[in-house]
Parts: sequence; structure tokens; C-alpha cells
Amino acid sequence: MRIAMVSEHANPMAVLGGVDAGGQNVHVAALSTALARLGHRVSVYTRRDNKDAPATSRLCRGVTVTLVEAGPAEPIPKDELLPFMDEFGDKLADRFLLRRPAVVHGHFWMSGLAALRGAQPCGVPVVQTYHALGSVKRRHLGAGDSSPAARIAAEVTVGRRAARIVATCTDEVSELVRMGLDPDRISVVPCGVDTTHFVPHGPVARRTERPRLLVVGRLVERKGIDAVVRALAALPDAELLIAGGPQEGPVEADPQVRHLIEVATEVGVRERVDFLGSVARDELPALLRSADAVVCVPWYEPFGIVPLEAMACGTPVVAAAVGGLRDTVVDGVNGLLVPPRDVEALTRALRELLDRPEWARELGRAGVRRAGTRYSWERVARETAEIYRSLIVEDVPGRNKVVTG
Repeated sequence: MRIAMVSEHANPMAVLGGVDAGGQNVHVAALSTALARLGHRVSVYTRRDNKDAPATSRLCRGVTVTLVEAGPAEPIPKDELLPFMDEFGDKLADRFLLRRPAVVHGHFWMSGLAALRGAQPCGVPVVQTYHALGSVKRRHLGAGDSSPAARIAAEVTVGRRAARIVATCTDEVSELVRMGLDPDRISVVPCGVDTTHFVPHGPVARRTERPRLLVVGRLVERKGIDAVVRALAALPDAELLIAGGPQEGPVEADPQVRHLIEVATEVGVRERVDFLGSVARDELPALLRSADAVVCVPWYEPFGIVPLEAMACGTPVVAAAVGGLRDTVVDGVNGLLVPPRDVEALTRALRELLDRPEWARELGRAGVRRAGTRYSWERVARETAEIYRSLIVEDVPGRNKVVTG
């Protein structure tokens, strides 16, 4: 199949760690690569935010990334991109009329708007993955939600017009149904993990004799990292490593790092908290393997890829019982779940894990098994491709008939 991926703000070739560069970038890159390995041809379309970047780049064999001119060729926060989506969609339509894909897959709600606009002239089915929902974000962030006011209504429109919605977890399905969308047109296919890169055996990052807790991810408030810092106060023998932050310059220049330093100083653990800054992907497995536990306790998280990466490396996970984490982490089997924003519950879970090292190792082994059997990108790609095929019936050579019912 010829597949078009639309990812308006999340360029799969971007350096990870920025405010708008994270799990979606990984998802689009890995899914596209896995589909190409299955023999499909994938074109990813993302908004140009650098005037000097090449118009088209090759991600890997079978996958190209094309920059679409929509708005200024400069970085723009994703919450300010909505005014450029009509232009983005029109540019897609021009391309699709010249080279018609079998299916278009929109990633994020604004990509869905552009994908539908681009696919409509040539009658190509659109599959939609939201990655995050405005209703959930507003519920958790309240006044701190910077999304456009039109977001939730637009998400409903996209969901009604798309041929199929791919949700990444069961929690998302419930939310989509509450939004009034048809459950019969919703399929669950989780995010995946690279089980050839994240493996339990291999180099281990240098470590001290202290028990090591590790947090990996973007340094934004909703990730709940301050709760981990506070929990450290009741774990006097442990150290905490925080990986994430700016790509350049001193880590302490990041406002969230400064906030976390203030929290660490307040609770008396500053000397046991180490800010690593951005960690290269090639170095991440060794870092994950060096930890006694990877802690992921956001109070809002649509899915969460870091716990999968830790599981694949054999490191037990302590996670907040929110979003997709409730699917990936089976409490007491491959990790522990705690209520979000509950420092006492988090402290108890971490203490139990550190006090029972053999049990922690068994949780890690179970994580490896679960990551390999359910969350490999090959399996995710096969399930996604089956959804694509279900929407297409061969009509005449070189053409496709779209099935929307």
C-alpha cells in the first residue's frame, strides 16, 4: 500500500526533548518504519518550520518525510498552528491528486483536519489517531490548557468524518464514546516500543552504590516529576536521575529544572538529584538498565512510551494510574501503579520495590515478556495495516474503492 502519514507538528526526524517534540514524533517514525519493513511505501507530511531544511528527506528505506509549506517556515508552538491547517490541507490535496495514496493517517487533531481536507478531493479514506484529547487535557490542566478554544469541537468533527479512529488505549475509547463518537468505528492499537533497541542485556550506564531511581521525559509540569523529588526525601539511601530538558546550554537554564531544584532544596535532597539534560537515543537503553526503577507519574498522560522502553530493558516501572499507563503497566505483575499526585503512595511503592530486589527483578522480567509480546512495533504495524486494508476494496487496477461503513 501507498500510505500517507500526516503529522503537522511532530516531525519524525526531529530531535526529541523539546516542548513539542516527544512521543508523537517517536510513534510516527517507528510506525512508518515498521510499515515499510512490511513492504508498504510511506510518505510522512509535516509542516516546514525551517527554511533551510530539504523539502524531502529519507527516514529509512521505504519512508520519506516531506515538509509542507503552511505558515511561516519557523518554529511555532503547536497550539498556535490551527490557522495554517487549511493551507496545509490544500497543499496535501495537490499532492494526493498527483500521487494518490491508498489511505491517509492523521496524527493529532490538527493533522486530522488537514488530512480530511487533503483527502476529500480524491476520495481517499482517512484514519485518525489523536495521541491526546482536548477534553482530557482541559479536565486536568484547567486554566493551564493553552489549546485553541475550537479544539474539542474540531476533534468531534474529525472523529465523525474519519473512516476509522485508532485509539492507543482503552481509556481513550471511553473518552471518545463520551464525546458522541461511534464505538463501532474505533479500534485500539497501542503505541509500540523498539524491541531490538531496548533490550534487557547490554551496556549499563555507570552508577553509584546508591539505589537508583530514573525519570525520563519532557520537563513539563504535568509529568509530575516534583512528586518524585518529594518522595526521595523518605528514601534516604536512593538517588534520582532526571533525563530530559534543553538540547543546548546549561540544564539549569530551563525553568522547570529551576523549579525542581527549588523543590529538591526545600525537602533536603538536592545533593541526591542529578539533572542529565537531554539523553541521546543510543544512550538511553544503557541508562534505563542502570536504574532500579523507572518512575513515570504524570497526572495527565495520553499513553506514555517511556514505561514501555523501561519494560523492554527489564527495569521495573512505578507509574501513575492514568491514561495508557493503566494498560501497559499491570499492577504487581510488571510494575506498580499509584494514584497521580499522591506522594505518600508513591513513596510506599518505591520503598517496597527497593526493599525487595528479587521481586523487583521478577517485575522486570515480566516487563520484558509483555513488551515483546504485545508492544513490538512489528505487531503494531501489522494491526494498523489490517485496519487500512479493511477500509479499501480493490475496484479496478490502480484505483481503490473506499469503504466508510
